[in-house]
Amino acid sequence: MKLFDLHCDSLYRGYTENQPLGENRFHLDLKRGKRLDRWSQCFAVWIPDELRGKAAMTLFDGCCEKFRRELAPYRSETFSPVLTVEGGAVLGGKLANLEKLADRGVKMMTLTWNGENELGGGADTALGLTPFGQEALKEMERLSIVADVSHASDALFYDVAEIAEKPIVASHSNARAVCPHRRNLTDRQFQILRDKGGLVGLNFCVHFLREDSNAHFEDLLRHADHFWSLGGETTLCLGSDYDGTDVPPELDGIEKMQDLYELFLKHNYKESLVNSLFFDNASKFFATL
Repeated sequence: MKLFDLHCDSLYRGYTENQPLGENRFHLDLKRGKRLDRWSQCFAVWIPDELRGKAAMTLFDGCCEKFRRELAPYRSETFSPVLTVEGGAVLGGKLANLEKLADRGVKMMTLTWNGENELGGGADTALGLTPFGQEALKEMERLSIVADVSHASDALFYDVAEIAEKPIVASHSNARAVCPHRRNLTDRQFQILRDKGGLVGLNFCVHFLREDSNAHFEDLLRHADHFWSLGGETTLCLGSDYDGTDVPPELDGIEKMQDLYELFLKHNYKESLVNSLFFDNASKFFATL
């Protein structure tokens, strides 16, 4: 089975908890992930809302060094680690820092977390994209750093969608029509991402899968079904949010991805559609960056 996962927090946890990424008790490690036939994994550097300026960049630098030391040496035809950032506060309000991110190999940046930063407002706010955020978005496109609107406020989402000239991504967000959580996407938002040639990664978070948070395997299928009904065959991907949230017991580790793959097949989804969800859509997208 091939897997391309748009979001995990394993790198952040490994750095802040001083745990190895080769083998650990997290949702994800290299030993278990390397059992896959082919694996591309986006490793996010999470920047908490309270971090600003030098503190945010220090965290980024530390995670980058861990990525370089522990993940990059394993890069191969079967394993492709992708460095991303979750939280535009890493920039410290300075456009020049985007060059630093690009030089370090960052391919995607979630513009906000749940609160506010210099770029705009997250899901817990009503703030849109700031003037600095508009400048940053243009510079990100120049540097081929994909703008990720997971965690965005609705206002920021629509501001980004209006300004962006390149495809944008929601790396780990589900369907608000299925579970009415503010972190999930409305049908209109999904259609905008689809029409712009972007991606949406299904999030395993129990709070985003089901309103009572008592989520199981089948709830993920409900979100996939809804997005596919909106014409998302080439848009929908996986964005597990491993090591950043609570997930259903059937999905509590990367070794369970094979079970999820087989679940889709058992429910009579075409193998080509399942392969698009698990790998092909994201692989094709990132190959163009």
